[in-house]
Amino acid sequence: MSDPTSSRSPRARRERSAQESLGAIVLGFELVVVFLGALVVFGLHSLPPLQALGGGAVLILLMIVAIGLLRYRVGYWLGWFVQLVVVASGFLVGMLFIVGAIFTAIWAYAMIAGARLDRRNATLRAQLSPESSSAQAPSAQPSTAQSPSTGPVHENGRPTPAHPAESARRSDTTGKEKE
Repeated sequence: MSDPTSSRSPRARRERSAQESLGAIVLGFELVVVFLGALVVFGLHSLPPLQALGGGAVLILLMIVAIGLLRYRVGYWLGWFVQLVVVASGFLVGMLFIVGAIFTAIWAYAMIAGARLDRRNATLRAQLSPESSSAQAPSAQPSTAQSPSTGPVHENGRPTPAHPAESARRSDTTGKEKE
């Protein structure tokens, strides 16, 4: 007998925001540093072994939960709480103040830059949406032709990149193409 679920097409992946992706990256790297920090607290006997390693394990689990919840607002608040705890761990070992400050700065930058990227992407998506493009006159829309050797060609004669990374390499921060 055939399995009815095998005939289904694979589910499309949820599109993640830039802020969510950057936050997950920062927390993922910080997770490794927190593990090593727990070993330092244990090795220097700043806390009893159960508290040092158990506290590190709880903080690591909290970070994993925060990564999973970044699709919701509470995940960002949990991420900020983790930053606060990492900075506060400097009271146990002084160098952890520096580690906490560095990761808090990286987290803050990731949240600010991610939000800025998400706003820009939303603006671009709104400009490229079917509703706004159908309202324009057909002559205002750039036409593309197909070249057998290079693929799609824009009306200005340059090949249209097949991959978004190619487009990013060819454009600077203002969005104008490089020569």
